[in-house]
Amino acid sequence: MADGRPRTQRTPLHPAAWWLWALGLGTAATRTTNPLLLGLLLTVSAYVVTTCRPDTPWSRSYSAFLKLALAVLVIRLVFVVALGSPIPGTHVLVTLPEVPLPHWAQGIRLGGAVTAEGLLFAFYDGLKLATLLVCVGAANALASPSRLLKTLPGALYETGVAVVVALTFAPNLIADVHRLRAARRLRGRPDTGLRGLLQVGLPVLEGALERSVALAAAMDARGYGRTADVPAPVRRTTAALTLGGLLGVCAGTYGLLTAAGGAYGLPVLFAGVVAALAGLRLGGRRSPRTRYRPDRWTPRAWLTAASGVAVAALLTVAASADPAALHPGVVPLTAPALPLWPAAAVLLGLLPAFLAPENPPKDPADTEEPS
Repeated sequence: MADGRPRTQRTPLHPAAWWLWALGLGTAATRTTNPLLLGLLLTVSAYVVTTCRPDTPWSRSYSAFLKLALAVLVIRLVFVVALGSPIPGTHVLVTLPEVPLPHWAQGIRLGGAVTAEGLLFAFYDGLKLATLLVCVGAANALASPSRLLKTLPGALYETGVAVVVALTFAPNLIADVHRLRAARRLRGRPDTGLRGLLQVGLPVLEGALERSVALAAAMDARGYGRTADVPAPVRRTTAALTLGGLLGVCAGTYGLLTAAGGAYGLPVLFAGVVAALAGLRLGGRRSPRTRYRPDRWTPRAWLTAASGVAVAALLTVAASADPAALHPGVVPLTAPALPLWPAAAVLLGLLPAFLAPENPPKDPADTEEPS
C-alpha cells in the first residue's frame, strides 16, 4: 500500500458454500431449455470463476470442463444427424443416404432427412447438460477439496477421502500434461499430434502411479482406516438411525412427489433427515479426529450459498408458472424469447463475485494430497 500499511486479505469462503452455489446454478439449468437463460447461467458461472478463482493447481480444471461440455454438445448434435430425431420437422437442411434396417429395429434409422427443428431441439437439450457440467466445473475450480474434506463428519470421512481423491485426479492430470508439454516445447520437441500425445502419456501415467503410492504411504502413516472402540449398543443404534433415516427420506420424498402423499410427505421427510443426522453424529465416534483451523460459516459464505439456492428456487417456480417461456418449442420454428424475471433471478448468482475475495491467499493445505 502507498501508506505503508499492509493490505489485509479476507478469509476464503467455506468450500461447502461454493458447492451449494454451483449446485443451485446446476439445478436451475435442469429446469429450463431456453438457450438464452442457459447462456446467461454459463456467463454468470464463468464471471464468478474468473473473479474468485484462487491460484492453485485444482482451480485450472474449469477450462477442461468447458471443453467437456462442448464435446457433449457436439456429440448430441452428431447423434441427431446420424440417428434422426423424433421431433417432426418441415425445414429439411440436408438429406443423408439412409441405411435400411431389419424389421426388429423399427423406430431406429441411420441417415435420412436432417431437419432444422430436430437439430434445434437437440441443441437445446445438449446445452442443458453442458451447462450442468460447467456448473460442476465451477465448484471444482472454486472449492478446495482438502478444506472440503475437513468439514465432513467423522462417519463420512473414509467416503469423503475417496471422493476427494477422485475429484483431484482430473486437475492433477491436467497440471501434469501442461507441465510436460511446456518442458517438451522448451527442449524443441513436438507436443501436439499423435506422436506428442504418446510421448507425454507415459510420463503422466508414471507420475500418477508415483502420486498414488505416496498418497497410500501418507494415509497409512497418519492412521487412515483405524477406528476407535465403540460399544455394541451404540453401533446398533447408529445403524438403526442411519438406515431408518434414509428410508424416511426416501418415503418422504416419494410422498412429496405424489398427489396422494402430500399430507405425510413433509413430516416423514423431516423425521428421516433428523434420524439420519443423528446416526451420522453417533457414527462419528468411530473416527475421532481433530480439526486445525476449522472453516467457519461467515455471513459472506451464507450469502453465497443462499444466492445459488435462490436461483434454483426461482427458476423452479418460473418453470411451474410459465413453462412455455422456460421451455420454448421448436415446432413451429421460432426464435426463443428471454423472460425478464427469470433472467433477473439468474443474475442473483453474480453475488459471490462481489462478496468473495479477489485472488484469495493460497492455503498451504491446497497443495497437499488429502490424508
